[in-house]
Amino acid sequence: MPTFDFKQLDVFSRESLKGNPLAVVLGADSLSDQQMADFARWTNLSETTFLLTPRDPRADYRVRIFTTLKELPFAGHPTLGSCHAWPQAGGIPKGEEIIQECETGLVRVRRQGDELAFIAPPLLRDGPVEAPLVERVRLALGLEPQAIVRSQWVDNGADWLAIMLADRNQVLGLQPDYSQLLGLAVGVIAPCNPAHDDVEAHFEVRAFVAGDGAQEDPATGSLNAGIAQWLLSEGLAPERYVVSQGTAIGRAGRIHIERQGDEIWVGGAVAVCIEGRLQL
Repeated sequence: MPTFDFKQLDVFSRESLKGNPLAVVLGADSLSDQQMADFARWTNLSETTFLLTPRDPRADYRVRIFTTLKELPFAGHPTLGSCHAWPQAGGIPKGEEIIQECETGLVRVRRQGDELAFIAPPLLRDGPVEAPLVERVRLALGLEPQAIVRSQWVDNGADWLAIMLADRNQVLGLQPDYSQLLGLAVGVIAPCNPAHDDVEAHFEVRAFVAGDGAQEDPATGSLNAGIAQWLLSEGLAPERYVVSQGTAIGRAGRIHIERQGDEIWVGGAVAVCIEGRLQL
């Protein structure tokens, strides 16, 4: 029976076991689509990645990303976790940055101090969310009629839409009716108020994916990449800011956003928690 190197990592937190877990299978070229999907479903994590030989000669490695339900063309915390695991397993990048190949194309990843950061990929869909859909989300989240301040599609491959509320406590108090959110990936954001919010962050975010093994994601790179493109384009955030995520479910995710010229970088801490061998 073939065996594969395996790592489980914690992404987007400096507090042990307080980020977003990721399973990574290395050297997975011989695995079938079905084996990948079955293993991702078995891990029951928000995402599992499989590292492969790149098809594009510019890339250092190729990644396939699976949730418990489907394959994703791109996702954020799997990008950082995979990029951390690959050199640990002996991978040597061709240049100063690591180039990841995924279904959306090539993604640049770099070190920022002792953290990793990826460049936000182009949005596949943006613009305001349609009014009937905003109303559906409002009802599913139990919000008052005027509670949603803004809404925007921020889809970079994971189908995210985002809504903004006025107050961090509104975000933390949400109790979604997931049955009304099936088929949607919904991000909710509100600014933090330093006068009364005891958190070193500019914004609080929650991410809901109804029907997934983990229906609330504790720290989401793809969502925050899309939200950053929205907020920065409209002057709603500073050039550098920090997002708090996972608070409502006992996590301590921290996502660092920085705009440099035309590029937006999304970064955070990564740590290996489990290493071993996988038999499939």
